[in-house]
Amino acid sequence: MNGGVRKRGKTWSYYFDLGKVDGKRKKKEKGGFRTKKDAEAALAKALNEYNNTGQVFTPSEITVSDYLDQWFTLYCEPNLKYNTQQGHWFNIKNHLKPALGDYRLRSLTPATIQEFVNRLQSSGYARGTVLQIYSTLRSALKYAVEPLQYISVSPAQLVKTPRNTEKPRERHALSMDEWGRIINRFPTGNRYHIPLMIGFYCGLRIAETCGLTWDNIDLENRMITVDHQITLHENKPQEKNEPLHVWHISDTKTTGSNRVIPFGETLCRALKIEKTTQAKNEMRLGGRYIIQVAEKRLSKRGDELLKIASSPKEEAPALPRVRMVCVDSLGCHTTPFQFRHCARVINKELGIEFDYHTLRHTHATILIESGADVKNVQTRLGHSNIQTTLQTYVHDTETMAARSVELFEKAAGLKTP
Repeated sequence: MNGGVRKRGKTWSYYFDLGKVDGKRKKKEKGGFRTKKDAEAALAKALNEYNNTGQVFTPSEITVSDYLDQWFTLYCEPNLKYNTQQGHWFNIKNHLKPALGDYRLRSLTPATIQEFVNRLQSSGYARGTVLQIYSTLRSALKYAVEPLQYISVSPAQLVKTPRNTEKPRERHALSMDEWGRIINRFPTGNRYHIPLMIGFYCGLRIAETCGLTWDNIDLENRMITVDHQITLHENKPQEKNEPLHVWHISDTKTTGSNRVIPFGETLCRALKIEKTTQAKNEMRLGGRYIIQVAEKRLSKRGDELLKIASSPKEEAPALPRVRMVCVDSLGCHTTPFQFRHCARVINKELGIEFDYHTLRHTHATILIESGADVKNVQTRLGHSNIQTTLQTYVHDTETMAARSVELFEKAAGLKTP
């Protein structure tokens, strides 16, 4: 392989041939060396790296900041769901680049990362937040080892993360009195009535509930099919009046989240009333009624997404209509953002500790307390692991304790001579 050094102005450069790429001869050149000896040493190192790995620049020169951009493009965008991508990008932009971005990838050490993790913890970040940030860095550096082979060992693997000294959050399961107060505050006809009913009677996640269309509801057989959710995506506006963020219908959280959930007469009656009410509202408002239309798109990982756009019926673009279940009297779609108002009212006005997940937790707890099969509860909630159902959503209540005593007394009584 031909190569050499030469003086350019006051500094020295090295160069060598890379061979032909797409039929054209390529050359590698790098300058800025103070002496001829420095340039010759750098040439020898570059030739060695090229002969061994085919790389002559990236492993030794790339900064952590540039590498994280590369990792996000090469790995995250083609392979991860949008929400997961956004979580990684948030950590990269707000934590990893400001603290570690100026380091060269190959100069990053376990000590440097350990100091960074310790600073996060001492700054008051929750343990879960620190672990999420660290997880992004660890995943990125693992990819630098394999398959990229930019570094031989990840410096993150020796770092000690914060110990779990926090008490797990104890979620509040609603009493029937609290549930009654909530549903009376948001009665039939209120835009939050149906989302509340679905959460309480079926245990759906907020993104699953707000993503439901009437095609997902089988009123005759009383079944809800959960096969997608709604997610918020960053938009790149082409015009000034376009929104910065848009809602998409996308895949559910996990494959196990796809499920069919039977429901009873109470919810069925509420859904029938809601469907009739929506039809009447659309007839009353005519072209002013807000409808949702969907535009098919593909993510970089190949998933099919439906971009949701809302507009008056008379102004709607010629795209397939999506009939959302959760809308207000004007037809405006109820999203997780809009539901925050409902949660604030329940917390502040009614004095009940609440977020949408409270309904999911209450649904699971009531079923378990009533003797439902845990495997069926797992299926209704869409958990891939039954331990998640047992550890996260089912807690030890007084009802469960009393029932255990009753069951044991009954069993022991039968066996006692």
